[in-house]
Amino acid sequence: MKTGREKFGPFIRREREAKEIGLREMAKMIGVSPTYLSKVERDEFAPPAEDRVKAIAKVIDCDVDELLARAGRVSSDLSDIIKRHPVELAALLRTTNGLTTEDIARLAQNAQRAKDK
Repeated sequence: MKTGREKFGPFIRREREAKEIGLREMAKMIGVSPTYLSKVERDEFAPPAEDRVKAIAKVIDCDVDELLARAGRVSSDLSDIIKRHPVELAALLRTTNGLTTEDIARLAQNAQRAKDK
């Protein structure tokens, strides 16, 4: 997945260090070994499973969906949403192909306003 974003491992290392959280401390907070976390940060290991990515996002105060995207994943709740309306959501996603990030954000805001009414 080519997103132009900083890779998962270097991103979490930079954010962890910016928050002055030690490697061992963060590893303990998310329930992994320091060796494993170090290898993830150096891109020697693939990003961890969704639950660990979510735990990391909480520790480094990062948007969960953003961190999952860096890990090459999407949140499991999205597949449940898609399964409820597969045809309509497939059409919606295909329609957004080629739109800018700003256009998509505007669509999401409009959808939220419609939902809140």
